[in-house]
Amino acid sequence: MSAAGTKTFAAVDLGASSGRVMTGRVGPDTLRLTEIHRFPNRPVHLPEGLRWDILGLYGGVLDGLRAAGPVDSLGIDSWAVDYGLLAADGSLLGNPVHYRDRRTEGVAEQVWATVPPDDLYRATGIQYAPFNTLYQLVAAQGTPQLNAARSLLLIPDLIAYWLTGEQGTELTNASTTQLIDAHTGDWNRPLADRLGIDLALFAPLRRPGDPAGTLLPAVQERTGLPGPVPVTAVGSHDTASAVAAVPAGRRERFAYLCTGTWSLAGLELDAPVTTGASRAANFTNELGIDGTVRFLRNIMGLWLLQECMRTWELTDVTPLLADAARMPALRYVVDAAAPEFLAPGDMPGRIAAACRATGGPVPRTPGEITRCVLDSLALAHRRAIREAQHLADREVDVVHLVGGGSRNALLCQLTADACGVPVLAGPAEAAALGNVLVQARAHGLPGDLASTRELIARTQPLTRYEPSGDPTAWKAAARRTEVARRLPA
Repeated sequence: MSAAGTKTFAAVDLGASSGRVMTGRVGPDTLRLTEIHRFPNRPVHLPEGLRWDILGLYGGVLDGLRAAGPVDSLGIDSWAVDYGLLAADGSLLGNPVHYRDRRTEGVAEQVWATVPPDDLYRATGIQYAPFNTLYQLVAAQGTPQLNAARSLLLIPDLIAYWLTGEQGTELTNASTTQLIDAHTGDWNRPLADRLGIDLALFAPLRRPGDPAGTLLPAVQERTGLPGPVPVTAVGSHDTASAVAAVPAGRRERFAYLCTGTWSLAGLELDAPVTTGASRAANFTNELGIDGTVRFLRNIMGLWLLQECMRTWELTDVTPLLADAARMPALRYVVDAAAPEFLAPGDMPGRIAAACRATGGPVPRTPGEITRCVLDSLALAHRRAIREAQHLADREVDVVHLVGGGSRNALLCQLTADACGVPVLAGPAEAAALGNVLVQARAHGLPGDLASTRELIARTQPLTRYEPSGDPTAWKAAARRTEVARRLPA
């Protein structure tokens, strides 16, 4: 299938706004990633709520595999927490609910009445987010779909099931459900029992690198792929795959930023941090490749700008970034992690309202609002990385910024300025690269996590941003967002 010493792997990488199928050619000194097919991921507003168009996504996956040509294996990663419910015959019981759907409003308080927040965090190490799978399942209790369900598959596992006919639950994604024990890496059955959640719905756990089946004959026929084609479990939470592709040196003290629709800012650790201070700071302990822990905070990310552009009916971000670069720095700032920015709809209006609430100037033009978003994201990155270092008692010398945001030079420079340490930006397609490299290790290409990162550093384009500007200006702006966090909702 490939030249001597190399193999070819397909990465199915499903993001919150688009999906893609990419192929990676991997050898001892070779790592070439090629985008084969990209397709939109457009959620659908139905009378009953916000839903994923999972059938459209699966069609895009098949189209991409058809265009990919022969591969040695394929792996699937996607966003976390969401799931599909299956009947006894394996058929899908409706389109999966979108994590931004409102059905979980008020559910957290219901859960905490049974399991106090401190107990929940010590047991799972997972941050509070209203859309965690745990809250979704409690919200779904008593519904006809959940009553009829005989199995539950997280999104990448659902796609794998349709491709192979085999069911499994990959661990890095399972850890985001808030039902995995942070210390044992297995289901927390006492917690699930207290909340009336039936863990028998979940298929057996898989770990990155485990076999996940072989393409069904009907799938081979539709895609034209010569078989047998194995499907390999990867870090199926896209952040797990992206962090695996951080091009850090073996002895480097680094923080990471996975930037896209969300910004995930944190550290890679050997053990979870489940202290009260960590819970209060809303840091999460998600499981990563090779037994690592992703100690991080979720920040709204470029979703803020994406939603603004949807309101403005703009598709080209380049003129907005050029306008933003000419705007005064740190004139307009908001708390980019604030919950009022979670739902879709009129993001420019909500950003203006947040600025108005702090008594500061209010951005009005698209360029001003774009600069507000980027400055605010850089401030949120600064706060998260500083707090992660304090909570984990770990210092960092460099920030690796991976994902789509690494193409945004202004955001990268502002992040370096805000954090006061160099930012090394790239690779942009980190999730797909991590996906491919886990497959490569599972299929005979040698190397540990450190050596695969060295391969990325040798073969992928990276850009270094040195901190500049006045650090005191960032400190003052950070104090303004602290005030915003103390204001009543």
